[in-house]
Amino acid sequence: MMLRVANAYHKTQSILACRTRCVSSTPTSGPAKSFPKEHELLPSSQSPIISTLKFFNSVTVDGSQIPTYRVLDSAGQPIEGGSIPEEIDESMARRMYENMVQLPIIDNLMYNVQRQGKLAFYMTHYGEEATLIGSAAALANDDEVLGQYRELGVLMWRGFTLADMMNSSFGNCEDPCSRGKQMPMHFGSRKHHFHMISSPLATQIPQAAGVAFALRRDPHRRGKNCAVVYFGEGAASEGDFHAGMLFASTLPSPTLFLARNNGFAISTPANEQYYGDGIAARGPGYGMHTVRVDGNDVLAVYNAVKEARRLCIAEGRGVLVEAMTYRVGHHSTSDDSFAYRPRQEVEDRKRLDNPLARFRSFLEARGWWSAEEDDALKARVKDEVLREFRKAEALPKPEVRELFEQVYGGEEPWILKEQREELGMLLKKYGDAWEPWKTELKKHKGAGKELMDPKP
Repeated sequence: MMLRVANAYHKTQSILACRTRCVSSTPTSGPAKSFPKEHELLPSSQSPIISTLKFFNSVTVDGSQIPTYRVLDSAGQPIEGGSIPEEIDESMARRMYENMVQLPIIDNLMYNVQRQGKLAFYMTHYGEEATLIGSAAALANDDEVLGQYRELGVLMWRGFTLADMMNSSFGNCEDPCSRGKQMPMHFGSRKHHFHMISSPLATQIPQAAGVAFALRRDPHRRGKNCAVVYFGEGAASEGDFHAGMLFASTLPSPTLFLARNNGFAISTPANEQYYGDGIAARGPGYGMHTVRVDGNDVLAVYNAVKEARRLCIAEGRGVLVEAMTYRVGHHSTSDDSFAYRPRQEVEDRKRLDNPLARFRSFLEARGWWSAEEDDALKARVKDEVLREFRKAEALPKPEVRELFEQVYGGEEPWILKEQREELGMLLKKYGDAWEPWKTELKKHKGAGKELMDPKP
C-alpha cells in the first residue's frame, strides 16, 4: 500500500515538473502559443488585454471634453460646415419662431398674475425656447412624451391651445388635463400623446423606458414611434435616471432621453452637481448613442433630435441628447434666483446668447421675417393670451363630485364611494353654516349641491 502511494507521488511530481518546463520555455512577451485566441479576451467582454496600467476619466480618446454640436453662431449665421435642415423652409421656420415667441409672452403674464395671488404656482421657460421647440418639431406628433414641468412648448406645438393651457392652470371646470386635480404646469393630454406631469423629480425617466418597451411590443407601433423623456441635469442626479437608462439600454427599449442642462438644479449650479463631463458622458456607460448640442440653437437641436429619434427607432434602444442652455428665469415662482447668482450674469446671458434673437437674425437674413412682422406677432399673441386668461379666470371650478371621478381606471373602488358619501354628509351639515366652506363652495360649479343631495 505504501509502495503504491509512493509511486503515485513520484509520478505526479514528474508531470508537474514537465508542465513547469513547458510553461517556463514560453516567451514572456506574449500569450502562450498553445492557448487558443479566445483566451486573450475576458469571458464577458471584448476588451483587449494590455500589460500597461492605465486609468482614464474621459469618454474621448484625447481626454478632452465632449464637443457641442452647433449650426448657427450667436449672431444667427450658419457656421462653417453647418447643415441647415432641408425640410425647414420659410413656412416651417416661421412656425417655429412664432411658437418660440409665444412662450415668453405667456410667461410674462402668468408670472405676474401669480405674484398677484391669482394663480397658485408657475414655472417659466425663459432661455430654453429653442430646446423645446427645436425638439418638438423633430418628433412625430404621436411619439409618446413624458415631460418634467418646463415642456409647455412641446405640448403647444402639437396643438394644445392657449385656452387649454389657461383652463388647466386655473383648474377650472374646462380643465382638459385633470379637471382641477393637479397643480398648475402639470399638463397632460392623451390626445396629444403627452403623459401627465407629476411633481416628484425624475419619476418620468424609468416610466419613459417602460412606455417605450410597450411601444416595442406593439406590432402597430414597433419601428414607428419612440418615447421621449425630458428632464433637467438636476434630475439626472436622481437614482431614477440610472434606472431608466439601464432599462432602455439593456432590455432594450426605444427611449429618447433629452437632458436640458440649463445650469441650475433650483439653486445648485451644475459645477456642484457632478464632477464629470456633464450628462452626455454617462451615455456611453450604458452603451448609448450620445450627442451634446447647443440648446440655444433651434436648428442644431432639430438636427440632433431628428437623428437621435431615427437611431432610437432603428435600433430599438435608448439614445441620449444633452442640450446645453441657460435658465434665464427663476426656477419657479417659489424661487428667487438672485439669492444664489448675480443679476448681471443673467442679464449678460440674455444679451449675448438669446435663442430668440439668434433665430430671428437667421430668418431676417433670408428675408423670411421683418421687424414689422415681429411687432405685429407679439401684439397679436399678447392679446390672445390676455383674452384666454380672462375667460379662464372667470370660469368656476369643477363640481365637487369630480374630485372622485377619473382617479382610477375600471370599476370605482369602494373606498372612493365611502369618501364621497362622507363628504356629502359633511357638506350637508356644515356647508351653509361654516364660513370657510361656504366661501370655498361658491367657487365651484353647483356649489357642492350634487353631493349634498345626490340623485338616486
